[in-house]
Amino acid sequence: MTTRVVIVDDQALVRAGFRMVLDSQPDLEVVGEAIDGADALRVLARVEADVVVMDIRMPTMDGVEATRRLCAGRPPGPPRVLVLTTFDTEADAFAALRAGASGFLLKNVPPEELLAAIRVVAQGDSVVAPSITRRLLDRFADQLGPGPTGDPRLAQLTEREREILLLVAQGLSNAEIAAQAHVAEATVKTHVGRILAKLQLRDRVQAVVYAYESGLVVPGV
Repeated sequence: MTTRVVIVDDQALVRAGFRMVLDSQPDLEVVGEAIDGADALRVLARVEADVVVMDIRMPTMDGVEATRRLCAGRPPGPPRVLVLTTFDTEADAFAALRAGASGFLLKNVPPEELLAAIRVVAQGDSVVAPSITRRLLDRFADQLGPGPTGDPRLAQLTEREREILLLVAQGLSNAEIAAQAHVAEATVKTHVGRILAKLQLRDRVQAVVYAYESGLVVPGV
């Protein structure tokens, strides 16, 4: 199947470069371009996309705010946001992931890494390790604010699913969780899928963020 991509960047040369790289792939198709976050929301109201390649620092509306608006109130599913930036800062990564991005990369990554990241995000996974996400959340814990106290979604989880969610929040892989919980890796994968569905989350990275905001994980512990 073809993955439909929208490119959001305020620099025309950057958009042209990304389009050239993406259009060279038989399984990827650029279906739209936008010059800033506000323009991206207008474009995405007209076209269907699977992945949005989003710059962070743009005039009018930046990529973080556009990602937040794009992801707010939507069920898990397309489009997913892959944030690219020239600024290697933890603050940018934290803001983008908390806004709902499924990945965070620097613009100077090799083309093959960009292509791989788009494909991973399109499949519903993330391209930032949950362990890195946890490190970011520990550092910026004071910015999290009050979590979703009494969130009815949390009550839907079984005790086993809560246990698995805590292990996901620690940055463990499915294989590592399987070893610690003494179950098959396929069972862990099934549990993780059910957790994401019940909590209406997009991927494991968002599950880590939720575990912090719900109070299941105490920063620094």
